[in-house]
Amino acid sequence: MSDANARVVIRPARPGEDDAAIWDILRPAVEAGDVFCAPRDGGMAGALAYWRPPGATNFLAELDGDIVGTSYLRANQAGGGSHVANAGYCTRPDVAGRGVAQALLRHSLDEARARGFRAMQYNFVVATNRRAIETWLRAGFRVVGELPGAFRHPVEGHVDAYVMWKDLADGD
Repeated sequence: MSDANARVVIRPARPGEDDAAIWDILRPAVEAGDVFCAPRDGGMAGALAYWRPPGATNFLAELDGDIVGTSYLRANQAGGGSHVANAGYCTRPDVAGRGVAQALLRHSLDEARARGFRAMQYNFVVATNRRAIETWLRAGFRVVGELPGAFRHPVEGHVDAYVMWKDLADGD
């Protein structure tokens, strides 16, 4: 664990109380429109609705007491697919490279295992989000599907999206 990770504390988000902090983190990514499928012009209400899919638990990452990242964890599907987790992550741009995203990822994997999930799946990973993809590949995820031209990137045009998977029984 790097020194930066040692200072990252993950805690459950408090609905209402932490909404402004979550919006501050999500806003640059949502308005840029280059990694999430949230409406770019949906404002705080739209971003929070996107970040709180049904059944999700939100978390916040604090670095030296400052809220710098957020995640959600939920079952990917209901019924027969409810043993597979789904998660999302977003960090403030100014903390890139300081271990916050890795701490959120590690937390979500640990939390998913503690909740009895057997795998984690990311349903729609924009192919141009290379830094995130590299992080997840290092954590043992693999690309199990490719959706050609499925994301309308504001600069790159139509780009691919990936489905990524990790078996949680692998212990990492």
